Amino acid sequence: MLLSGIIAALTSLLLPIIILLLLLPNACYVVEQQHAVIIERLGKFNRIVNAGFHMKVPVIDRKAATVSLRTMKNGFGIDVKTQDNVTIGLEVSAQYHVSYDMGAGPADSGIYKSYYMLQEPVDQMRDFITDALRSSIPVYTLDEVFAKKDDIAKDVNATVSEQMAAYGFTLVSTLITKIALPTEVENSMNDINAAQRKRAAAQELAEADRIKRVTEAEAMEKAGEGIANQRKAIALGIKDSLEIIQETGVGNDEANQLFMFTQWSEMMTEFARTGKTSTVVLPSDFSQSASMFEQMLAAGKVQNESKE
Repeated sequence: MLLSGIIAALTSLLLPIIILLLLLPNACYVVEQQHAVIIERLGKFNRIVNAGFHMKVPVIDRKAATVSLRTMKNGFGIDVKTQDNVTIGLEVSAQYHVSYDMGAGPADSGIYKSYYMLQEPVDQMRDFITDALRSSIPVYTLDEVFAKKDDIAKDVNATVSEQMAAYGFTLVSTLITKIALPTEVENSMNDINAAQRKRAAAQELAEADRIKRVTEAEAMEKAGEGIANQRKAIALGIKDSLEIIQETGVGNDEANQLFMFTQWSEMMTEFARTGKTSTVVLPSDFSQSASMFEQMLAAGKVQNESKE
């Protein structure tokens, strides 16, 4: 009798302890950093809890969702047509996160909206971005898309950010990471660029050749002027020399002969000093040289008479 009473008392004490031990793990939970947990009570929103250790009423309360507050990335590709009817492929990357705005109350917070207001928020965001790009790209030519892709992405990001804010999401940035062209269009553009480069190279070569010809012509002109001036100076020097010799009483023939002999002597001296040959043929005596001078004078007289 006594034993059965003790057993009944122990059973009545152990049963609640066992039940408590079974329910305790379900009552205690930990929320990780950069996360938030939505708690529902009997199927209805109750509260939002942030990172740390928390407790809830077993069976009655449940964790409806764990929401990440980190910035996430989603990439996808779309086909769009430009103003000049070229279909291009765009690779788009979107960075977003659940809005940190808590609003006037929990039901107005970004965490609440991100879970309760939209079934597939990422797919919806992708549709918004696709629609915005397909509305923006057709007003630009292919070259303008390449030149203004960053500006186009910023405009799309601003438009879609306003739409996603109503669903509790913040669109951080939208990037156009790649523009893919059809093979035939890409080959045509490469051919056009190659032709333009060849034309530019030909123009540069033609301009260089023109400059070279002008420079050579100017150099020849200056060389001609120099030779003319040199010959003029020589002629004036000869004239002055003859006049000085004639002032001494020497006749014209003798003066010319003396002048030519002097020129011949200077020539031979210069030849001996700078000539590259080691052998030179000279007359056996200077009487032959004198006859050479006389022949030169005679040739000069004949030339003067022919001119008259």
